[in-house]
Amino acid sequence: MAHPTQLGFQDAASPVMEELLHFHDHALMIVFLISTFVLYIILAMVSTKLTNKLILDSQEIEVVWTVLPAIILVLIALPSLRILYLMDELDDPHLTIKAMGHQWYWSYEYTDYENLGFDAYMVPTQDLTPGQFRLLETDHRMVIPMESPTRVLISAEDVLHSWAVPSLGVKMDAVPGRLNQTTFMILRPGMYYGQCSEICGANHSFMPIVIEAVPLEHFENWSALMLEDA
Repeated sequence: MAHPTQLGFQDAASPVMEELLHFHDHALMIVFLISTFVLYIILAMVSTKLTNKLILDSQEIEVVWTVLPAIILVLIALPSLRILYLMDELDDPHLTIKAMGHQWYWSYEYTDYENLGFDAYMVPTQDLTPGQFRLLETDHRMVIPMESPTRVLISAEDVLHSWAVPSLGVKMDAVPGRLNQTTFMILRPGMYYGQCSEICGANHSFMPIVIEAVPLEHFENWSALMLEDA
């Protein structure tokens, strides 16, 4: 999760988020280089004779400022297309979960199991236990096995919502009457927090998402207990 005074993104917990962080650094370096070059040109024009008519009307300069941006766009487009390919639909996920947005909570249904589903409400501040986070903890967590490709089908019952978990590089709109999907794979065990990222009403800020990644055998024990309780 995020920390006070944190700069930058949260630590990546999925391969897609790792690629997004690398692409961010790659694009940011290009932006820095462009900004530095433009600032240098502006200062040179102010302090030297770069405003000479022969320079401003130069055919070579026009070619440079046409070709150079095209090269820069290619350098940005190629890695971004690679990430889009990695974020594409999974053919055979190990687990499929349906997430439904409501005003103002999430409900989850494990479609590979019969009668395995629950609602996840935010834990009120007065009910938090030591170690839990205010406005981020839920009474039921979405438990998934680590290192397993997971598909989440996302929709909404009432208004627009958005299912977002920053450390996984996941953000997908929940639209009433439409079924969107996103896929991810968590690389390490732990707790991963997110929130609804769509302004969906008065309690928009009270729709947290908590994902708990556990080893496969722990997930099987958890699912067996949930089915017994159901």
